[in-house]
Amino acid sequence: MSAARKEFILAAEDVCKTFDGFKAISNLNFYMDEGELRTVIGPNGAGKTTFLDLITGRTKPDTGTIRFGAEGVDLIRKSEYEIYRLGIGRKFQTPTVYSDHTVFENILLSLEGSRGVFAALFARVTPAQRARIHEVLETIGLAAREGAKAGSLAHGQKQWLEIGMLLAQNARLMLVDEPAAGMTDEETAKTGELLLSLAGKHSIIVIEHDMVFVRQIASKVTVLHQGTILCEGTVDEVQGNERVIEVYLGRSKKH
Repeated sequence: MSAARKEFILAAEDVCKTFDGFKAISNLNFYMDEGELRTVIGPNGAGKTTFLDLITGRTKPDTGTIRFGAEGVDLIRKSEYEIYRLGIGRKFQTPTVYSDHTVFENILLSLEGSRGVFAALFARVTPAQRARIHEVLETIGLAAREGAKAGSLAHGQKQWLEIGMLLAQNARLMLVDEPAAGMTDEETAKTGELLLSLAGKHSIIVIEHDMVFVRQIASKVTVLHQGTILCEGTVDEVQGNERVIEVYLGRSKKH
């Protein structure tokens, strides 16, 4: 890895992944700066989810390299758990909160260095932990709901709680999959504001289809098509690209 590339929080080079003869990822080269908020779009089957699976170690590439941080840690050689411990956190499209636990407890269970559900819930919460939990709850706008069961939250609030769980984990790189899906316009706008407030302190990759939401949050957009990068640029540059219009935006006018 060259000295120049050590500035990247994430560098994927010549990555390929095939499933039963289908090329899900093909010669993918992706570079992301520390503190950047990057939006990734593309039609269904473009390889967006597979790309996140490769970053988190859920699946391994056939060829290529994926390196993380200024240290250039080789993620391909790490297990899912080891990658999580490095500070890479993922929020799936469907919220995966602990429904029967309170909002406060969900953040407690996600705190960096947490030692499991039993230990976290039955050990004494230290003043430092309590302060950190309240800081996260204020950030995600759920301080007033800290005693509520997570299962009772509205859909948008569950999404914010799960983003809060990534913050509690102290994730250096946050992978956020379609956060605006199923949200009201007001919830979508608040989610965009939340993600924008986190950029800089965290590096964030957002997978999204909602182009109104993309326009709200994106400074740089990466368009995936058939497992490789079709183009990158601002929202206006991407929306004006003839190839992007042909393979994606033109067929997705409702977005």
